[in-house]
Amino acid sequence: MILTSPGAEAFSIFGLTVYRYGIIMAFAILIGAYAADWAYRKYFLVNENNDLLLDLMPWLIIVGFAGARIYYCILNYHYYLAHPLSILNVREGGLSIHGTLLACIIFLIVYAKKKGIKLFNLTAPLVLGLALAQSIGRWGNFFNSEAFGKPLESGFIKLFIPEALRPLQYRQFEYFHPAFLYESILDFGIFLILLLAVKKKKNSLFITSLYFALYALVRILVESIRVDSIANFYGIPVAVIVSVIILIAALWGIFQSRLD
Repeated sequence: MILTSPGAEAFSIFGLTVYRYGIIMAFAILIGAYAADWAYRKYFLVNENNDLLLDLMPWLIIVGFAGARIYYCILNYHYYLAHPLSILNVREGGLSIHGTLLACIIFLIVYAKKKGIKLFNLTAPLVLGLALAQSIGRWGNFFNSEAFGKPLESGFIKLFIPEALRPLQYRQFEYFHPAFLYESILDFGIFLILLLAVKKKKNSLFITSLYFALYALVRILVESIRVDSIANFYGIPVAVIVSVIILIAALWGIFQSRLD
């Protein structure tokens, strides 16, 4: 089976191009927010405030989006120092989930402390929705012909990448590992595991830590075959380094949850 993107552009309205990536991301956020709100209302309700998480969503989306962009620009600072106005041009692409996670965690820590709420009662339902949103959102990379792996000449599923979008050293190859698809499937698996943990009434620290541990493992695995990582440090993708740090912290969180 050969996967071929129909192109990044979906349609135009009054001369403004609407991209498939944006449509997919909007849908992913909507579904992820619904899943998180459902889990919160059913399992993690704080002070009988049914709408607490729903009221938080717009802020989390804004903070997460800003964090994703800032993180990406920092990793590519050479380009953005020379082209500072491009920082605001998000239509050209350039977002990172690790930036989203960092920004939202900082925001939630401050918010939970200010409101006197247990932090993990917020993060547990959120990571459930996040895993589902990530699974859907990865298909945005498919339409952009990005987040692909090493060349793949044979296999049950392979991804065609237009020549103009291939790294220079791989211009002679047409087909690549659909890394976006691998991560999409694995992220959905994380969602199912978290859903099972939620239904078994595991504590909120355990659920939160479990998400971070599983996602860190997924990123380490997927990054090992990707050829278009955002940035590298001494030949190692920065995403792998960050994921290892996240994994260590998450394993500590799982251990601590067992002591509660």
